[in-house]
Amino acid sequence: MPTYHEILTTDLSTLTTAAERWDGMAKKLHTQETAYRRDVHGITLRPTFVGESQQAANARFGVRLKEFQDAQTEAKAIASLLRDAHAQFVGLRKKLQTARDEAVAAGMKVSDQGVVSYDTERLTPGERQELAHDPDSQESVRKSVASWQAHIDQCVRNVDDADRGVEVAFAAVVGRTGSSDGTVPGFNGKAQGDIEKYEAQEADDIARRVAKGEKVSAADLAELQRALRDNKGDKGFSQTFLNGLGPDGTLKLTNRLEDLARFDDTKNKNTYLEINGGLADSLAVAMRVPDLTDPQGGHPRFGTDAYDEAFRAWTKTGDARFYNKWRAALREHGTDGYALEAAGDKIAVGYGHGQEIRGYQSLVTLMQQGHGYSPQFVADVTDDMIAAEKKNPDIWDLYGDFSDKGGDGWFANDPVDGALGVMSRDPEGATGYLDPGTAAGKERLDYLLGHGDDGRDWNLVHTTREGAKTDYVGPDVEDSDARKGFGAALEAATTGQAPGEYHPADRHTEPQARILQHTIDTLNSAKQAEKLPQNLTLPLAHILTAYTPDTHEINAQSDSRFEVSPGNTGSVWSDKNGAHVTVARDSLTKLMRGIADDPTAFGHVYGAEQRHAHDLLAALPGDADKTVISNRITDCSRAMGAYDGVRADIVFDERFNKTQWAADFNHGLSNSLSTALMFKPKGIEFLGPAGDAATRALDVYTYESNKEHVAEANLKATEDNVKLYAAGQHDVEDMVRMWGQSRGHDVNSEWTKQYVHVGQQDYNYGRDRALDVLRADR
Repeated sequence: MPTYHEILTTDLSTLTTAAERWDGMAKKLHTQETAYRRDVHGITLRPTFVGESQQAANARFGVRLKEFQDAQTEAKAIASLLRDAHAQFVGLRKKLQTARDEAVAAGMKVSDQGVVSYDTERLTPGERQELAHDPDSQESVRKSVASWQAHIDQCVRNVDDADRGVEVAFAAVVGRTGSSDGTVPGFNGKAQGDIEKYEAQEADDIARRVAKGEKVSAADLAELQRALRDNKGDKGFSQTFLNGLGPDGTLKLTNRLEDLARFDDTKNKNTYLEINGGLADSLAVAMRVPDLTDPQGGHPRFGTDAYDEAFRAWTKTGDARFYNKWRAALREHGTDGYALEAAGDKIAVGYGHGQEIRGYQSLVTLMQQGHGYSPQFVADVTDDMIAAEKKNPDIWDLYGDFSDKGGDGWFANDPVDGALGVMSRDPEGATGYLDPGTAAGKERLDYLLGHGDDGRDWNLVHTTREGAKTDYVGPDVEDSDARKGFGAALEAATTGQAPGEYHPADRHTEPQARILQHTIDTLNSAKQAEKLPQNLTLPLAHILTAYTPDTHEINAQSDSRFEVSPGNTGSVWSDKNGAHVTVARDSLTKLMRGIADDPTAFGHVYGAEQRHAHDLLAALPGDADKTVISNRITDCSRAMGAYDGVRADIVFDERFNKTQWAADFNHGLSNSLSTALMFKPKGIEFLGPAGDAATRALDVYTYESNKEHVAEANLKATEDNVKLYAAGQHDVEDMVRMWGQSRGHDVNSEWTKQYVHVGQQDYNYGRDRALDVLRADR
């Protein structure tokens, strides 16, 4: 392995000098070939030279002539390999130099041997003394040194990987002979000047043996691991490697690697999983669609008609040959059966023992380990799988639990859902795929939401029921992680952000808003909004926090642009602040009730509304007149009342442990709030740190609010008690009082009281309208 010092000091120009000499060798060999062809081989072609001796001489001299030609090919290939190696080493050395310079700029020292240390000489005496006596600073320095050391060490390892790749290429060029008469070694007439091609061929040979279940040495596994790591991102290597394996070989390889990692050779699990990860990344690179342009030179967004037109044009070019060929072969093998121990041995005896998986399940399991997939490729694979399951709805069904709870959550037993999870990593791609503004997007979204007779069957788990003498086949059921991928894709598509967390309110595009509007309307028309499909609750809560300004206006019922008659389909429109969602208030209320089945999630959504209401009041100008102030408080009170209407409905629902529900709700609410909810009192400066007056006030406010939420949860579910269910009203009252105080008015002044009364009335209005939707018989 080359050292840090060797990498930075080696004269790499010797490689190009050697390349020039090998080019010179090729030219001299060409001269000799010309002379040999004329003066030796040419004799056998003269009309005066005939008979058996002529035939023997012609054959022997022809071999020698071919040797001259093959020698030229080999010499040119060596020259090309040397230049390729030079380019790689120069680029990698530059990255190492950059890493060193950045470490120095960050306050480190880097020795001639590449050892990183903290440069205390650049500190003042006071700073050195502080460092010597501050354990936290010392720990921070240790972490920083370790981080920079790891970065530089990785740069050195990258050079070593490239060096080994060059070695593989040279061994292949000089170790393989072309035509020969068998008496002397021949030259390599098929030599190529591309390091990555030789690495791909070597990797392909090892991979084929692994896929066949042959015994492969640790050295060969290390070489496969290195080749994939060294050529990460190289399209030529990836396509050559995967072209050799083909889709069938690739699926067999990834299955075998999973078997080895998880069952047959677990002590080397990390090696097999790293190889599988490299294989997944190679697939992403090989199937990557370039950045497409329209006739005007623009870059159309994925999912639009302009993009589709540009993509169709690209598929007719030579650059798309590999993509077209591989996708076609994936369709052929994606529904084939394959062996995987995690599935075959999932059930020890009886139904399901020895069951095979489908190729697409292997493919998506592999894709989940990769990075950087083109949205077009993920979309094409997903569409192809949907087409397959529409022909055979039971195509992915297996016996056994393949969720995280079952210990095999890594396996994509539902490949469509798994592919949607991969899609969620590219929010723009997810938006383009699910946008109901296109015919294809609407068909996909309706299908995945289970809308209509053609909705997706999410029951992919075969079951059995015990009989007196034998087991019987039972009904299919959903896996416990059903729709996790779809939920993630839906969240990414509607927010434009990575899924998995609560999002701040932000601008949205019309396609993003259109997906949410269509989802809300579809869930309501399918009567699924109040009892959401499994694993969609949390993603929808994440989404609603990002659309809080819109849900606020829908619940406030003041802005005509956000009004839709009950039961009617919503719409999407745009203004200077971006796109907005408009749905019927009853449809939104039912969705909020569905989210409330997860009290922590509902607490976050409720907290987002409180935060938005606070911001709206805080934004009121100091000279706002009474009408403007009253209207703003009306809107905020109605919106918060709507959320409390949903909370009140929980009192009637006997499925819940009410005290625990309230505790979880408070937990979500508390996590979503901060001192930002405290209005700045007039004439008082906030100091900022925890424990100041503002924070203490918020702690008291939150504590009292939480107590009321828990107390309400224990009320008996009667109509009279629901009328008392008004902790949210007190939240509104406190918010208005604090806002009044921030404007210089005492919390009990007549000026403040008039607005508290406005809030009380409109809070009740918002709460009662929500209960009218959820409890029409009350």
